[in-house]
Amino acid sequence: MNKKTILIDGSKGEGGGQILRTALSLSMLLNQPIEIQKIRAGRKKPGLMRQHLTCVLAAQQICDAIVEGAELGSQRIKFTPATTKPREYEFKIGTAGSTVLVCQTVLLPLALAGKASKVILHGGTHNGMSPSLTFFEQSFLPALKSMGLDCKINTHKLGFFPAGGGSWQIDINPIESLSPCVFEKPGTELEQQQNHCRALSIIAGVKHSVAKREIEEAKQLLGWHAPNTEILEAKAFGQGNSFHLSVGHKHQIAMFEQMGELGLRAEQVARRTVKSLKHYLKSGAAVEEHLADQLLLPMALAGRGSFTTNVLSSHTVTNINVISQLSGVCIKTQQLSDTLWKVYLD
Repeated sequence: MNKKTILIDGSKGEGGGQILRTALSLSMLLNQPIEIQKIRAGRKKPGLMRQHLTCVLAAQQICDAIVEGAELGSQRIKFTPATTKPREYEFKIGTAGSTVLVCQTVLLPLALAGKASKVILHGGTHNGMSPSLTFFEQSFLPALKSMGLDCKINTHKLGFFPAGGGSWQIDINPIESLSPCVFEKPGTELEQQQNHCRALSIIAGVKHSVAKREIEEAKQLLGWHAPNTEILEAKAFGQGNSFHLSVGHKHQIAMFEQMGELGLRAEQVARRTVKSLKHYLKSGAAVEEHLADQLLLPMALAGRGSFTTNVLSSHTVTNINVISQLSGVCIKTQQLSDTLWKVYLD
């Protein structure tokens, strides 16, 4: 029996590309036809940009979907999935658009498809407008590992904005189902946070002194004299710099990142990153806002779970609503204080 197509308003709530990506993932996972209208309608450049179009085409390829409206600038697509096929795939964005977001669109459908897959991606890895490949590998994937999903990343080349040109692959081991996530307390106790803090500066074609200044400024502002520090001189298509502060260990790592920019001093890059980290630490939350948004779909698929976060963003609220519309799963939120929310499914 053919399922009725579910109509989704792509302009509701936050109104960005997250609606498209979550809807595509669930469409494949539930074998549910969808039609998305008003895609990114409120944006300066509405409709599908190259990165979003690559998400649609990647989803189409892995499940032999019938698709209407898959073209640049389109504000409407109709997506009718067939069976997801686990195997090797290669997707190219052609710009500095986020390869991480393309990967996240197909990751869970492929992981739950019964056999191993490999996905090779080309495009942006660090563009400042979405979670970086570093965040994906060091924060998101460890959280998923606690839920049973084990993946391996092999980075060939980073792709900074505006040049792009990054290249990496992910090997996805199959799982039958996801275990619930429970992240309600910070990954490390308050008195241990200094010992579990890591400062990482990634540079490509940028002076080594820039990375040193970022790290020294962060150490001074935090008052932490000996966090784990690393300067990574990366292979990349163009020049770039990305600064990261993370706290936690094992499966629960909160990461904060800031791209270096022309005209932005290394000290300013560090200050912005430290400000975000301090806001998170003060809240007592287990999960920062970007990871919170990305844990919603895995939690819905697991059927149970909970976490606390320091920001209930419009991205998160919109994502909750899309998941509810397509799957019927009702993720709940509860404000515990001015800077602490609980997100849960029971």
